[in-house]
Amino acid sequence: MSEVIEVAGKRVKFAKRRKAAGFTQEQLALYLGVERSTVVRWESAENEPQAWLRPKLARALRVSADELQALLDDIAVIQSEPGERLAYVLQHPSSVDLVAVAHLHERIRQLDESYDTATSTALVGVAGHVHGQITYLRQGATGGRVRRALGEVEAESATFMGQLVWDVSQRRDHDGPIKYFDQAVNAARQVRDPLTESYAVLRKSFVALYGDKDPAKGLALADEAAEVASLCSPALTGLSLLHVAEGCAMAGDRKETEAVLGKAEAQFDRVTPDDAAADNFGPNEFNRLAGSCFLSLGLPNLAEPLLRRTVSALLTKKKSQSIAFGNLTLSLIRQGKRDEAQAAMHHTIDAVELTRGGGGLNIVFQAGRELRPWRSEPWVQEINDRLLALMAAI
Repeated sequence: MSEVIEVAGKRVKFAKRRKAAGFTQEQLALYLGVERSTVVRWESAENEPQAWLRPKLARALRVSADELQALLDDIAVIQSEPGERLAYVLQHPSSVDLVAVAHLHERIRQLDESYDTATSTALVGVAGHVHGQITYLRQGATGGRVRRALGEVEAESATFMGQLVWDVSQRRDHDGPIKYFDQAVNAARQVRDPLTESYAVLRKSFVALYGDKDPAKGLALADEAAEVASLCSPALTGLSLLHVAEGCAMAGDRKETEAVLGKAEAQFDRVTPDDAAADNFGPNEFNRLAGSCFLSLGLPNLAEPLLRRTVSALLTKKKSQSIAFGNLTLSLIRQGKRDEAQAAMHHTIDAVELTRGGGGLNIVFQAGRELRPWRSEPWVQEINDRLLALMAAI
């Protein structure tokens, strides 16, 4: 089994080019002044030629520098399953290659796709295990491109872990998530990935805004995220500006809130299909956060129509939808619309029961507290019974 696992990745075109150039592995090694085992490792995608060897290698293979890089980047997966390859490299960290990194990246992507439909409690253990594998392998990796690829995955994984840990703590643990977000920022900066750096900084702003209730700190972090995102993504820039606006709204500055909302909307107007963040952040986020801003400003009548549009649009993003439902409920309670608030409150509890999302939990309990003026009415008692059951199930 170990022999099969060791050849899970292979640079087939590189090996063909060597043969076409008239070299055996031994002859190429002799020409370059390296061991045959070094050439074997290149062809099995375990590592790459060092920079100082590449010009001579390109001449030997009669290719340009760009063509050589293309040959090195073209890795075929053969014989073993990715999971088997990963099991092998976890026992031999110095052999980690792009095949194993791709498998880890896919696992994080799959878990992230489950975020809006699965509870964070169910995801955090698996995600933590994968994140531990990523950080462990990055410490043992030797090849430059492999280390870079691991750095990119580590940045995404650490951001996801911070998000999950904060959810699981019901947004009470601030230090744990911040440590993960800082790890993500550092990894993203090392590999020059502004998109992931920006999103990790933005996640830090969430902790400041919704955990610490510190609008000035949250605004500053969201502004930093917007500045970094401006290098690569109007969609993420727009989302970051929405949280700048929320910081302004929490501070009670309506004029600045509306000005920043205008800037965010202008960014979303610039989004193209090539924007790496376009699938995740767009008009629905604008309506959700603009509604939240007006709610913070004490303008529930302006928040309500935005939030109604949002809850209808976020059918597949259940955790975000639960937050929007909660804010819609608050806007209705604060306008004295009791019958509509009752229906919205039940929808909110339904959504939170499904996802146990920390943001939705906090808002639904806040809404429950704001129902106290009608606590003697049967419909409020029914809601309180559901909230007690929800609390007991957490």
